[in-house]
Amino acid sequence: MLLLDEVHVTPADMFRNAVSNINAHVKLGLTATLLREDGKIDDLNFLVGPKLYEANWMDLTEQGYIAPVQCAEVRCPMPAEFYNAYLSEQVHNQALLGITNPNKIRACQYLVNYHARRGDKIIVFVDDIFALTLYAKVLKAPYIYGGTSHTTRMQILEEFQKNPAQHTIILSKIGDTSIDLPAATCLIQVSSHFGSRRQETQHLGRILRASARDQEGFNAYFYTLVSEYTQEVRFSAKRRQFLADQGYSFKTIIELEGMDDLELVLASAESQASLLRRVKQKLSESGAVEVPLLRDIIAGLTPYEKSIVKRELLKGYDEC
Repeated sequence: MLLLDEVHVTPADMFRNAVSNINAHVKLGLTATLLREDGKIDDLNFLVGPKLYEANWMDLTEQGYIAPVQCAEVRCPMPAEFYNAYLSEQVHNQALLGITNPNKIRACQYLVNYHARRGDKIIVFVDDIFALTLYAKVLKAPYIYGGTSHTTRMQILEEFQKNPAQHTIILSKIGDTSIDLPAATCLIQVSSHFGSRRQETQHLGRILRASARDQEGFNAYFYTLVSEYTQEVRFSAKRRQFLADQGYSFKTIIELEGMDDLELVLASAESQASLLRRVKQKLSESGAVEVPLLRDIIAGLTPYEKSIVKRELLKGYDEC
């Protein structure tokens, strides 16, 4: 028997070659996220076999196997200067301005402070490394990304699990899989991988195994912070489709009550302007290399191929 965990990655070239070259009388695949954004999920029918069983997530919640979750999308308006900069940038540069939206940073700080006072353990997901370090500084929280050593990762994760004072950690996409944090009861999604439904579900999974789920009246909390009137709104709607199919409902929060009355970061126009300068500097540094290369590649494509590239950039993709 060949047992395949996280079977949704099997259609990727590297894994499908391995599966095709292994002789097995029986193949059995397991996954909580039977999703891919590249159209290859149906390849599992001949690589492994047909789907035999799918559990209903709401039934699992009622039976106590996974935690009940309250889901909310928090809309964050952009200051005029940031939004003007956003509109003037090319599509591939707009994402960072949406992530570093001062009102999104303030909303994240508000939610972290609120849930920390409740005694929750909070995971903040930020895919962009520049933004990840910015949020870590604001929240005074440790962070883990691809460049973090294994020793440091284990220390941070153990501290989060065992130390009541360490209520928040910040993770890049490296935290999407293979991290078990049963202490976590709240998740704040600051930035994500375009419109990937699978990543949305993987993020939610980080708090479904909360050890406190057996307590009467317990709820975990899942927030997605979205910069208003940006491409993030469309991506967010696409990302939550799978969770909606599983029975989850999302509340839209236009304004966090009392946020403007608290002493939060980036309250002044001067501090916001300073942040905008830093973000623009970062974009100019990365753009000096990335933009000409992208332009050179696109220049050699047919109109049809260009439309495919544009579609993939906007909807997101599966790396594996």
